[in-house]
Parts: sequence; structure tokens; C-alpha cells
Amino acid sequence: MSRSFQRLALAGALASAGLMFATGPAEAGNRPAKTVPVRLLSLNDFHGHLEPPTGSSGRLVDETGATVEAGGAAYIAAHMEQLTDSNTIKVAQGDLIGATPLISAAFHDEPSVEFLGKIGITTSAVGNHEFDEGYDELKRIMYGGCHPVDGCSPAGQWKGAKYDYIGANVILKRNTGGAEKDALAALGKNTGAIRGLLRQYGVPALPPVSIRWMNGVPVGFIGLVTRTTPNIVTAEGIKDLEFVDEVKAANVASKLLKLVGVRAQVVLVHEGDQVTPGQSPDACSAQPGAGNRIATQVDAEIDMILSGHSHQAYLCTVTDPKGGKRLYSQGGSFGRVITKVDFRVDTRTRDVVRSSVVADNQVVTRTVTPDPEISQFVQTWKDRVSTVANKPIGKITADIVNTAAPSGESPLGNLIADGQLAAAKNGGNAQIALMNPGGVRASLTYASSPAGEGDGVVTYGEAFTVQPFNNLLQVVTLTGAQLKTVLEQQFPGGPNNQAFTKILQPSSNFTYSYSASAPWGSKISDMKIDGVPVTDTQTIRVAANNFLVGGGDAFAAFTEGTDVWSGPLDIDAFAAHFAANPVIAPPVPDHITVTP
Repeated sequence: MSRSFQRLALAGALASAGLMFATGPAEAGNRPAKTVPVRLLSLNDFHGHLEPPTGSSGRLVDETGATVEAGGAAYIAAHMEQLTDSNTIKVAQGDLIGATPLISAAFHDEPSVEFLGKIGITTSAVGNHEFDEGYDELKRIMYGGCHPVDGCSPAGQWKGAKYDYIGANVILKRNTGGAEKDALAALGKNTGAIRGLLRQYGVPALPPVSIRWMNGVPVGFIGLVTRTTPNIVTAEGIKDLEFVDEVKAANVASKLLKLVGVRAQVVLVHEGDQVTPGQSPDACSAQPGAGNRIATQVDAEIDMILSGHSHQAYLCTVTDPKGGKRLYSQGGSFGRVITKVDFRVDTRTRDVVRSSVVADNQVVTRTVTPDPEISQFVQTWKDRVSTVANKPIGKITADIVNTAAPSGESPLGNLIADGQLAAAKNGGNAQIALMNPGGVRASLTYASSPAGEGDGVVTYGEAFTVQPFNNLLQVVTLTGAQLKTVLEQQFPGGPNNQAFTKILQPSSNFTYSYSASAPWGSKISDMKIDGVPVTDTQTIRVAANNFLVGGGDAFAAFTEGTDVWSGPLDIDAFAAHFAANPVIAPPVPDHITVTP
């Protein structure tokens, strides 16, 4: 890690803050008005959906209770233009990239980052998916340069994001005195107080905060990402990072802002809560969970919390630690909602007048005229990727969906696991395969071929939409007892801290039973491979993607595996399965039996 990047990480966000003690624009000339307006427009969990998302991913219940088509870059741009006034700051809450459609993913998400810069996003929290290709790749996206393996995109050398990525709770594991010295030297004023904060905080891997001036007052943004990130991204890419408690990091960042005179403070956090289904995006339908904990526990100096990660839309008012009221919101996913927040800032105290806060989740409908410049921009990238995306790889006889059966397995999850098993038998000696359900991002539909013929053609682009992560297929050896522990870790209640039930998708030759009502550790029974019972002491070669093998999704027992073999990318294994089986019928998801 270079010293220059350390300076960018901490000092780059705060070095200019010393200017806040000088005369700002609002203090020049005549006495300013008592309060000034600020408008925030925010997006979260865009996931590179430059083209309008399809199926359920492209629909949303609006404020009237009607289900409408929503999203798409050209429509986002049009709505942003309508909502923007002279008081506007545009921000985001992470997962802008990663798990993206091929139009973006084929070019390492440079098109999506460029689009977000075009519409004026100024600051975004990092999400867990910003780390999908690792910390070094995130820095390249932030600061520029061509991809180290694939080189430059058709657009030429990447110039870097036009907006700041911030993450106050992302810390370097290996601190160095030199990095701390450089950061403190650049900060200038208040180094004694900041030094104390820095020592309790650690050296940040990313800028913790971003400060924007609007109408003569500074507004500070604190970036946070879910502390569960190490469980849901590939371990190798973040081996040098620590993801500390969101509340602790936010409170330190809030003090840093206050030290440099920033009292209007907004948390952009990539963590959120689930909702009661079918509610208006303006309803407070969030069920208190990880997001609510952050929203209610961060320092009372913080005026509002804009969240992400759970892909839900809600507008809530929560109580801060001193009994004050503040906004807690989220804007769905895939660019279907823009959260608009209007408020006023007192020019004397430079703090938010919380009683003035008015928020609205604006649905990005497709009834407006799409922005012509962005429409052309998307078409350009669509043309660039079309040769790869439109290549047929096989056929299906009917829809193969990722909708879970009562057991938790899905036809598409079974199909992917079967493909991984086939790809890992030669070389890896795989005996079964398991697929994480969160990695199955979309269904395969019979009528979704590019020309819409309804002939069951599956293209590479459609397959990539199903599996967009470019994970590596691996095989490890587990004992029967270890495999049972992996399956126990599908359920909450164990030492792995699984947040909610996640049923791994099994290959067709592996069967077992589970009882959800049984105590943790005794839920799994009757494991069989090719109809033969599994014993605790036998060894089993288990195929899975490197995300799971690294302990992702809180499946820590996978890390106990030995004799790791690495094979093709998961998407290549999927395509190869179609090549070997040119016409595929939907598998029957009957490999898991649920008992009382």
C-alpha cells in the first residue's frame, strides 16, 4: 500500500476541511439568511442496470398501490433532471457495481460508473459488491487505469470515477506509522485531536467521509458498508481489510466532521432492513433489524441515515440516542427509486433543522421521455457487448426459475449445481456440488431470446445474468461430519451467526432431510450421495464456487476443506453444461425433504 494512497484515503477527504474555518461563501458580503435549502437525491443498489431491468426486477409497487414498470439508466437520468434544482447534491448508498448485467460486467463495470458520473452522483458509500473483484480493483475503479488482465475497454484508458467512494468502517489490517504521519501532516489544523481519533480508529482503507458545500454551508457524508462483507465476498480480495462495527466507525467519523466544523451530517450506509411486502415505497414498512440498529444507535450529531443493501423501499423516522427524531430511508434497487430529501440548514449553527426534513421515494417510471444522451450511451455499450451477449449456448424446454420450492431449493439452482458437478468431475474428482442461492440472480425464461421468438434459446448474455460474479469453480475435501455442519449452517442459531435461512442448492445426486424445528446441530439427517448413505468419517469431494469455499454467506465450515482444486469460472461451467446438453428441461427440485 503506497503512502500516496494513504493520503488519499484519509487526508484527501479531510485536508481541505481546514478551509471550513475560513470565510465560506455564505459568510461573504451581507448577513446570510437564517436557513438555506438543501436537496439530496440518492440511489442505492443500482447493480449496473443500464438497460431497464426485466421481470420482477423491473417492477415496483408505487404510492397508489399499483405495480408499475420502473428503472433503466435513460429513465433515471430523465427523472434526475426533473428532480434537480440549484440546491441539489446527488449521492448513493453502494452496490452501484457488482452482480451486474453483461453490458456492464463485460467491461468491469466501467460503463456503470461512467453513467453515474454523467448524472452527477458526487459521493457514494461502498457496498459489499464494490469488493467483488477485490480491493485493488476497487481502487482502480476509483482512481483510473486499465484492467491488469483484460486491458483497456473499447472506450480507452479508464479515467476513474467522477464521484467519491467512502467507507468509514473499512480499515487496513496492517497499520504503519508512516501512513499515519502522512495523513496527519496533510490534515494541518487540529492534528492533536484527530491523532487521538485516528489511533482508536485505525488507518482507513478508503476515505471515511466526503464534504460538499451547498448554499454556503458544508454537508458531511459518512460512508458505511455492512460489517458482514467478509462473509459475502471472496476472502482473497479483501485479505488486507477489516470491516469494523458500523456504529463505532460512524461515531468516530462524526467526531472528525465536527472537529472541522461540519455539523450537517448524513450517513450513507450499505445496510438495511426487510419490509412487509407490497407496501408503498413511502411507507415505513421496515422491520427492525441490522439497518435499524445503525439508524438508532449512531451519534445524535448525525441528522439522517440513507441506507441500502436489502433492496427495499421505505421512509421511516427513528429516534437517536438523545431522543431526537431523524430520517431512516432506502430506495429499493436496480434504479427503480430515487430518494428525494429536502431540508434546511441553519447558517449560524450549520446544523440541519430536523423539523424541516421532508423525504419522498420517487418511482423511476418509464412513462417519461428517456434521456436521449444516456439512451445513446447505453446503446453504444450494448453494441459493444452484443457479439458476446447474443451468442446462443443451448435451449430450454420451459422456464427454469430461481423461485424456491418449500424445501428452499429451486430448479435453476439444481441446474447450476449439476453443471458445476459435471465441470469439476474431471480434474477435481467432485462427487457432489452445492450452489449458494444468492448467486442465482435471475430466472431463465423460455421466451427471452434476443429476437423474442419464444423458442427456448438461451444466450450467453442470459446465462451471465443468472451468474454474473465470475466466481471460480473449486473442489474441496470434507468429511461427512463437516458436510453436515455446512448444511447446519444454512440455518440461524449456530456459532456462524447466519442471519436467516439460506438453503444451498444441491446437485441432483445429493439428497438429505432437514427439520427446521429441530435444535441447531440436529437439523440435518439422511444424507445420501447417489442413494448411498453418507457416514461421518468418509471423505467427500464437494464442488462449489470460491465464494463459498472461502466461507462466504457465513458457511464457515467450508474453510475446513482440504486439497483445494480450482477449475473454470462458474459462468463457463454453466455454458459448458449447455454445450453437453443442448436441450434442457427444468429439473424437479425434490432433492431435499422437509420433516417436522
